[in-house]
Amino acid sequence: MTRYFPEIVEAVIANFPDHSCVDGEIVLVDPDSGDRLDFDLLQQRIHPAASRVRKLAALTPASFVAFDLLALGPVDYTVRPFAERRAALEQALAEARPPIHLTPATRDRELAARWFAEFEGAGLDGVVAKPLDLRYQEDKRVMFKYKHDRTADCVVAGYRLYKDRDDAVGSLLLGLYDDRGALHHVGVIGAFPIARREELFGELQPLVTTIEEHPWAGEKPAETMPDNRDQETPRSPMAAAGSRWNARKDLSFTPLRPERVVEVRYDHMEGPRFRHTAQWVRWREDRTPQSCTYAQLEEPVSYDLGAILGLS
Repeated sequence: MTRYFPEIVEAVIANFPDHSCVDGEIVLVDPDSGDRLDFDLLQQRIHPAASRVRKLAALTPASFVAFDLLALGPVDYTVRPFAERRAALEQALAEARPPIHLTPATRDRELAARWFAEFEGAGLDGVVAKPLDLRYQEDKRVMFKYKHDRTADCVVAGYRLYKDRDDAVGSLLLGLYDDRGALHHVGVIGAFPIARREELFGELQPLVTTIEEHPWAGEKPAETMPDNRDQETPRSPMAAAGSRWNARKDLSFTPLRPERVVEVRYDHMEGPRFRHTAQWVRWREDRTPQSCTYAQLEEPVSYDLGAILGLS
């Protein structure tokens, strides 16, 4: 990460105590709204050209949010309980200045519940709970992450095959209609037992169509929509086909007539799509595809990041 975030390197040198090891996360604030995280722009910072990295560092500077302390001077804090690590972290970064920030923490259950409800509007997934007496354990899930859980009804507009199988579904491609009647690709469902993958393949064969007759025919490639923000053109599964992230991936899919509706579970929206892979709930035979619009999605109330981390 060092080469991609030179402004963070400078800030760490200026703000961290010597010989310290801090656990945290690099974040980037949406420059347009100024009040929520933007994961798309954060991904764009990973660029092979040094000149591009310098330009992006100036245009969209990132921040570092610290949430744990692993070592300070000769002291190994990984063997100490979280309560002690947190206290030492607060002391170590007491004089830190932006773009270095300390994540909020509390032992007040009611305050944590309020954070869970309010902070989503700033683009945060949820809250994390850590046992106060727990030592730091590398590569183990010993904390509890509470994320938002919502459902949406989506159009099944295509599928990809499972690995090298030609008779099993790897993932279902999901779509939602905007207020102009254009169908946008919003995400995928990919977690199925192998038997269910085979069943879905058989179920969906009657809906297979040609790309020429599909709503996503003729979409713009990634070169002309580098960040997929051109909402005049429906977002499709192939929108990122030309990006460096997917250069070696087979993004081809089998187009389906957009006639079936599925209820999915998701945690968060990132712009016009699901931030993470959605989860299957059930078929919705009682819903028409045209009723599956963005209007059904809950919009969290915007919340100023400055009130959370002092980013503004």
